Amino acid sequence: MNAPFQEANTPAAKPPLTVLIAAPRGFCAGVDRAIEIVDRALARYGGPVYVRHEIVHNKFVVDGLKAKGAVFVEELDEVPDGVPVVFSAHGVPKSVPAEAEDRGLQYLDATCPLVSKVHRQAERQIEAGRHIVFIGHRGHPEVIGTFGQVPEGSMTLVETVEDVSTLDIPAETPLAYLTQTTLSVDDTAKVVEALSARFPNIVGPKAEDICYATSNRQAAVKQIAPGSDLVLVIGAPNSSNSLRLVEVAERCGTDARLIERASDIDPAWLEGIGTIGITAGASAPEKLVREVVDKLGEWREVEEHTVVTAEEKMIFKLPRQLA
Repeated sequence: MNAPFQEANTPAAKPPLTVLIAAPRGFCAGVDRAIEIVDRALARYGGPVYVRHEIVHNKFVVDGLKAKGAVFVEELDEVPDGVPVVFSAHGVPKSVPAEAEDRGLQYLDATCPLVSKVHRQAERQIEAGRHIVFIGHRGHPEVIGTFGQVPEGSMTLVETVEDVSTLDIPAETPLAYLTQTTLSVDDTAKVVEALSARFPNIVGPKAEDICYATSNRQAAVKQIAPGSDLVLVIGAPNSSNSLRLVEVAERCGTDARLIERASDIDPAWLEGIGTIGITAGASAPEKLVREVVDKLGEWREVEEHTVVTAEEKMIFKLPRQLA
């Protein structure tokens, strides 16, 4: 006689989950370059190699470099004499390399070339006699670095359209505007529109300052968010471009959450969810994307789809000391 069917011992089938993965996502060329600069400096000089500020805004990346011998500090006075120091991808005020040179420190500048381009634009606008209205987020390292390229008082920060209406700048003042590279494309367009309406003669950059990677990642989220019940953005809470990806998804009418690791996911988030979108900020490595997909697979039967909206082939040269 056959044994009775043991229904209680049969594992329940996991409910299906469609996962839409945005492409492009994750590391951009500037982040790749910055991390490689620290890696090559460690290989060439041995540890410790000091890094002023987080090389990029991602704890996983920073912890990995710490394990190899990188030491992260906030200011140069924390760097001892006789050791190499790297400046972060966000850029630094001119006073920082000047201080390093005064102390005889060997330094490597990992500033993203697209941020450096904004620095040069700022210098040219000041040389042309214009006051600069800079669109950015107060206190962000990139904003601090850009302000530090020009004489104090020659640049004014605005964050919102409302800030434009309260600007106290005489109408006859020659003006230019520049922007942080990691802003919301849509929000920045509105601020630029407000500036142009209030100051019709304001001069803008020949090409927008928001970097290709920021624009591409926001465009990719606009493709996956409308078809998703929830969007997970992998990135750090102090990462400007990652926070903007959350905002982009929410403006598409989709709930979105910023997570640093797969362990941040609450299984309760999946209740009633049939499709999840996933993207990663420009400082988040692909390993964390795979970690998130694997974690979702523990709870649901994942069907994975990559949604490609652009191909990125940008590569930036290393500093000549390391090339």
